[in-house]
Amino acid sequence: MFFPIGDDNVRGRSKPIFTYLLIIFNCYIFWQQLQLSPEQMENFFYAYGAVPAEIWRGQNLHTLVTSMFLHGGWMHLIGNMMFLWIFADNIEITIGSLRFLFFYLAGGVIAALVHCFVLQGSSIPCIGASGAISACLGAYLVMFPSSRIRVLFIFFSFRVSAFVFLGFYIVQQLMAGWESLELQAAETSGVGYWAHIGGFGYGFIRGFFLRKKQKLEYF
Repeated sequence: MFFPIGDDNVRGRSKPIFTYLLIIFNCYIFWQQLQLSPEQMENFFYAYGAVPAEIWRGQNLHTLVTSMFLHGGWMHLIGNMMFLWIFADNIEITIGSLRFLFFYLAGGVIAALVHCFVLQGSSIPCIGASGAISACLGAYLVMFPSSRIRVLFIFFSFRVSAFVFLGFYIVQQLMAGWESLELQAAETSGVGYWAHIGGFGYGFIRGFFLRKKQKLEYF
């Protein structure tokens, strides 16, 4: 399994304040989840997760936002926060903190909407930050295609370009998403592939508008 553990950072006028605050807030919400019993946890997910059938009927639309701060377990949280830490800071440094926050939240909402559109009849809550983070990945691909991503494979690490790593990521998501539709198993796989695809697509398109024409300084 390939897992990113670092990248080339850029210098800019802004500090990635919201990237770090989002990580802290997600961890805090997860810590609060751990205080709940299994029954309370299930009710919590149904109350604040995005249920496609409800969203499609125009109900509980606030969950399009709240769902992106919930996680189903330690590995879900750690994986998402690792991706957020590696890929989001360069974007925030480049475009500014407030613009980044709006971009991140919009990416999460659009990702959840795409998931709900594909699974309109599903009553299973969609949770997790991966849709918003996928938006960061899409923008990163456009804005920093030559940045080098440090990847861990078993006990070895090596660097590949962001173009290769993120290109592989979205191809993998598209293949898995299409297969889930063919097998009619999209809602039982436990992975919101279409939220990933929707978020990435939004970030990729938005990245062309966010990208600055100035020369970036890496360190």
